[in-house]
Amino acid sequence: MSPRCPICKKAVAPRAANPAFPFCSTRCKLVDLDRWLGEAYRIPAEPAGDGAGTPEEEP
Repeated sequence: MSPRCPICKKAVAPRAANPAFPFCSTRCKLVDLDRWLGEAYRIPAEPAGDGAGTPEEEP
């Protein structure tokens, strides 16, 4: 089973023969980039100010 393009779902050529891997074409690669830049994709995270990363005071 060959991998599928995450944008158009077409079969993807192997990495050695496809400079746009893991996409099927440069077009699909640019569509994905546009989605990231347009904030269509989001990575879930805790809201800022949740105290993460701040050292706790010792008693």
